[in-house]
Amino acid sequence: MELHLQFGFGMMEHSKKLIAEWGGGTVILSPRDLSGKQLAALAKSISSLPGGKVLVDPQFYLPHADHIRLCEHEYWPKAYQTGVFFAGQQLSSLIQKLLELNIFLGSTEFILPGLLATEISDDWLSIQSLISEEANSVDSRIPLIQTIALSEEAIMRSDGIAKLLEWVGNNPIKQYYVVVEHANGNYLVDNPSWLANVLDLVAGMKIAGCKVILGYCNHQMLVGGCAKVDAIASGTWMNVRSFPPEKFKATVDEDIRQRATWFYCPQALSEFKIPFLDIAQKVGMLSLMEPSAELMSKDVAALFGGAQPTSLKFSEQASFRHYLTSLRWQCQSVEASSFDVAVDRHKYLLDTAEALLKQLSSSGVKGQMRDFGNIVEVNRAAIAALSSDRGVLLRRKWASL
Repeated sequence: MELHLQFGFGMMEHSKKLIAEWGGGTVILSPRDLSGKQLAALAKSISSLPGGKVLVDPQFYLPHADHIRLCEHEYWPKAYQTGVFFAGQQLSSLIQKLLELNIFLGSTEFILPGLLATEISDDWLSIQSLISEEANSVDSRIPLIQTIALSEEAIMRSDGIAKLLEWVGNNPIKQYYVVVEHANGNYLVDNPSWLANVLDLVAGMKIAGCKVILGYCNHQMLVGGCAKVDAIASGTWMNVRSFPPEKFKATVDEDIRQRATWFYCPQALSEFKIPFLDIAQKVGMLSLMEPSAELMSKDVAALFGGAQPTSLKFSEQASFRHYLTSLRWQCQSVEASSFDVAVDRHKYLLDTAEALLKQLSSSGVKGQMRDFGNIVEVNRAAIAALSSDRGVLLRRKWASL
């Protein structure tokens, strides 16, 4: 499973630095966070790096969105009426303008626009079909990826997922960019039904022979490896590690007031504020939180070098880059030769995280809202549901997925 960078506010330098350090990778560009000139400049910078690739998320989830930068892009329609838009020339114009933008930016594949579904209804599926048909009618020159954007309410309906998978089976496009609103707006989702349904959807897509990219993810979605998801996408701030639709409605990008710096402990699947590393040091637990050598940047190594962690001023920049580098390494580590091996690996990841978190918590070292302790059972339950519902077919088809 690959990690793509989900571009968000303030990520230009992070994207260039990480793709260069990693020796390649894909950045999913965000028109909401970049002007036309910035899109062009960043795409050129990324594509010029060895192995660097770009995709563009059209972010057409809410056509009535009023975010200033998003609406100023050339492809964004000046007027929108649902019934008229998808039945006439306006859809053709949208697809053509987005295609031209993707070709100009050097995108390796063309992510199509897609409306956020509040319900997986016949009307919404009809719009998805119209988008697919229109995109297939033009000379795209690059492979197409269809967007599937689902609200919390939509993903919670199992009957809707079944209807969507039936549609996927008949759709000529076989690549999907799936974005799902988190249950209750939580960063780490504590609803096992939500996670089970996400896995059921993407596993069904994979069984149908599709490529799947899960957008707007955090480390909880490492479980996607059990469904053989091709890639997850993540970024710096929480609003690119989850999918809050409201971010496209108004100019809220700079309303990031919580400036606490977090340290991601991969083996605990949890993030900790730096003062809690001070506590871990005091109680002799800090060494248990030390990441493996592959993830030891100079800034991270300093946290475990003997000095008091809060005295080192571990930067926000170092925090973000450590998180994404760690997540990329973890994505690569979930690659498995069979469904059962993939499941066993994720269960081992959960078991080791749970054991470590119990040790840390008993000594007062807690991740607060980013602690995975209460999420372990959620992931376990979702894996059990996946094994029950899709395990037979995933075992049979794993090598060809």
